[in-house]
Amino acid sequence: MRQLEGTTRASKSEDPVALIDRRIHLIRGHKVILDADLAELYQVPTSQLNQAVKRNRKRFPGDFMFQLNAEEVLLISQSVTSNRRGGRRKPPNAFTEHGVAMLSSALKSERAIQMNIMIVRAFIRIRELLGAQKELALRVGMVEVTQREHSSIIGILAEEIDELKRLPEPAKRPIGFLPE
Repeated sequence: MRQLEGTTRASKSEDPVALIDRRIHLIRGHKVILDADLAELYQVPTSQLNQAVKRNRKRFPGDFMFQLNAEEVLLISQSVTSNRRGGRRKPPNAFTEHGVAMLSSALKSERAIQMNIMIVRAFIRIRELLGAQKELALRVGMVEVTQREHSSIIGILAEEIDELKRLPEPAKRPIGFLPE
């Protein structure tokens, strides 16, 4: 998952979920896939995908799908916008996990159903990875606390050693017999 980055197309031998994973962006705090990427996955023109969404608009509330603003469009890669006739006329639509699931009811092809299954699996995998990162962050935090405790103990020991070095050396008793 990348934050407002373009997509990179990979080789045919790569895991399909990993291919989808690359197309997931973080925009406005949501993990989303853009309409052009979804259209490519479903093997339909972007206009056909957006037409299906337009016909079923009630199925796509703001938390399922939103349109990118001008600033977001500038931040994403040029590969997202079309080269045809000077680019896209409208900003891309961004679909959240729930919006992608809802697309299966708008696009009724077998390909759409299979791709929705893989896309949902990709979102689940990202959620699991984020959970693992949170656990790792907790463990690192515990190590940092322990390290600080050890550091303060080492600091105290170093100060005590310095104090011992500053103490005058005790008078040495001569070795051997003393003349009387």
